Amino acid sequence: MKDLIRTFDNLPFIIKLILAFPIIDGIAYGIYRIAKGIDKNDPLILIAGIIWIVAGATILWVIDLISVIIYGSVKFLA
Repeated sequence: MKDLIRTFDNLPFIIKLILAFPIIDGIAYGIYRIAKGIDKNDPLILIAGIIWIVAGATILWVIDLISVIIYGSVKFLA
């Protein structure tokens, strides 16, 4: 899990930005949140990851897109 989290954290900015677009965001950052929730043993982040996969194409991708633009990575529930 740590390797997956480190890989996502070390991606170039443009790749993180592309991964924050609809449909891709739900899958990519949903898996990232699930891995981070398991690694940190945090059920809130784990549940957020599952919700991101299910509903990521609706409005949740906007949160990740803004987060990546402002902070350079996903910060909300991650």
